[in-house]
Amino acid sequence: MLGEDVGSVEVDERGVDGDRRLALLDVETGRVATAKHPRLWRSLLSYAASGGPGAVRITLPDGRTVAAGDDGIDDLLSGLLGRAVRLAAERPPGAQVERPAPEDVLEHGVDAEVDFEILEISQGAPGATFVDYAPLHLITTATLDRIGVEAIRYRPNVVVATHAGCPAFAENEWVGRELRIGEVRARGSLPTPRCSVPTLEHGGLPREPQALRPLLGGNRVEVPGFGVLPCAGVYLEVIDGGTIREGDEVVLR
Repeated sequence: MLGEDVGSVEVDERGVDGDRRLALLDVETGRVATAKHPRLWRSLLSYAASGGPGAVRITLPDGRTVAAGDDGIDDLLSGLLGRAVRLAAERPPGAQVERPAPEDVLEHGVDAEVDFEILEISQGAPGATFVDYAPLHLITTATLDRIGVEAIRYRPNVVVATHAGCPAFAENEWVGRELRIGEVRARGSLPTPRCSVPTLEHGGLPREPQALRPLLGGNRVEVPGFGVLPCAGVYLEVIDGGTIREGDEVVLR
């Protein structure tokens, strides 16, 4: 679902407090429901989640807001999504997602039945959260400016406002390097591979193939363990937790 902009966050080794701590599981397959498989789940991007642990609220496409802990939430969401789901607060061991190649989605459309990979999530993160890979995901304004689309499409935890002259896709070079972000110390772990999600409708934003095309032609990089993929941003492991506030300085070492 869509997230929210916040002025500060608390971070520990699992990532941002409250971030991706819940997920919908497809009852039929047991896999995590995600718009990475747009034919089945792209409507999730017309829902939004907000609030902290134990107080998450879900805004439905019609504007109604419900609590994630409400009785009957599974039945409500299953009925709206047209597929049986259950809301989970702990990631099952080996939790998986279905991910078609973004090139196939662009070529054949969001409703096409295309082949997909089955990937285990959270391989670079401790705990039982539902992050894609690592606890934090960061992207720079230099990269966003080069692509020319909104940050929300890439679902980052942190957007870094870069100085004039910073090259697009500078994050590629941050793998293995240490960053200080406010009180948090982190280390780049992998470039962030992109699926078709950034190209989809996000709330009131229309579909936008431009969110992926510059990456397909201009930033395919080696992602250890996954191959050469279109990337934007960098995944981070957390060394020391703390608070990140809007406006904090980011120091790269």
